[in-house]
Amino acid sequence: MPTQKTYASIITIGDELLIGQVIDTNSAWLAQELNKIGIIVKHRVAVGDIWDDIWQALDEESKQASIVLITGGLGPTADDITKPLLCQYFNGNMVVDQPTLDHITYIFEHILKRPMIERNAKQAEVPDVCTVLKNERGTAPGMLFKKDNTIFIAMPGVPHEMKWITHNHVIPYIQNHFQTGAIAHRTLLTAGIGESFLAELIKDFEESLPEQIKLAYLPNYGMVRLRLTGWMEDKSALEKLLDTLFNTLKIKVQDYLVIDEDQPMEVAVGKLLVANKQTVATAESCTGGYIAHLLSIHPGSSVFFKGSIVSYANEIKGSLLGVPKEIMETVGVVSEPTVIQMAKAARVSLNTDYAIAVSGIMGPGGATNEKPVGLVWVAVANAERVIAQSFNFRFDRRRNIELTATNALNLLRRMIVEKS
Repeated sequence: MPTQKTYASIITIGDELLIGQVIDTNSAWLAQELNKIGIIVKHRVAVGDIWDDIWQALDEESKQASIVLITGGLGPTADDITKPLLCQYFNGNMVVDQPTLDHITYIFEHILKRPMIERNAKQAEVPDVCTVLKNERGTAPGMLFKKDNTIFIAMPGVPHEMKWITHNHVIPYIQNHFQTGAIAHRTLLTAGIGESFLAELIKDFEESLPEQIKLAYLPNYGMVRLRLTGWMEDKSALEKLLDTLFNTLKIKVQDYLVIDEDQPMEVAVGKLLVANKQTVATAESCTGGYIAHLLSIHPGSSVFFKGSIVSYANEIKGSLLGVPKEIMETVGVVSEPTVIQMAKAARVSLNTDYAIAVSGIMGPGGATNEKPVGLVWVAVANAERVIAQSFNFRFDRRRNIELTATNALNLLRRMIVEKS
């Protein structure tokens, strides 16, 4: 019998998610883990701590999916209503699960070394119609229910507890009880071309894709990721098909290709520098060290990134980077001569193969008629030459900074590729 697609829905519960006080990372992580074992996530739903809304979400999602995963609302406080709701939803009665009570008691007596109050002990109460999933990372157990052709699994909202239960209970259960196919992805990153122009460039390729393969456009800050996703019963056949299509796609977009992995721009630049055994430094004004942050946030960056001079004030541009006072007073600090000098000086001072320099007006203030908000000059230098380019961004301060960083790193990438 052919393998059927298995769909899952993820329900996250908590008022804090709806008001933005807490960012929902649970559903994103769960979706990735389900994807790895061939489960297709149909919906991701966030609801507040409201009885009727949670009940309705359970009803609606069970119509769409064979697996409904629920996180949140299992704590010891009054606003944690998920457990009593599930008890009523599945027509159960609350009972004490002795292994869970023993586990909670151990945590308080031997780990926390403080008295356990009744509120904590009540976390051992579970509906008698569920299978209890032990939580080695906390006090609230997971619970598995069955109704018609759907399984429901409730887990705590605390991420490290939810992840432990998922790895040790949820994934093994799904793999033992569901026949799944294979899901695979191939992702590349492009820069220097807008989404609509990119779509036009690969129009014929997209139209020729087989039914089981989908192409997604994921634009972000001057770049567009292209992701091919496929689902098939035979994993080996799927991998071969995706590889063939992905190679064709890379040829189609070769003039704009940054990296043929699902990695950000700074990782692509870092890999180029490591491959060439070269180093880089930054001299930053308007980005305030953000480019240095991107380069240094990934493990292993000390191999290629030496440091940064954050020359936010004009006197620092003069004293540390040697930008002549007459340049700053005539053409201004947001200018080609300024960033060229910044890049040259940073490369020499920090003894690197390359240097990036940026200066701009991020907004909302600081603009003039000649130099509007969003004007940025970027320079990249090596021992032989300096290239500089201006950009005009039109967004808020944060996004202008991020776009500046992306384009500065891409300018460096282009210089490295051209030289090699």
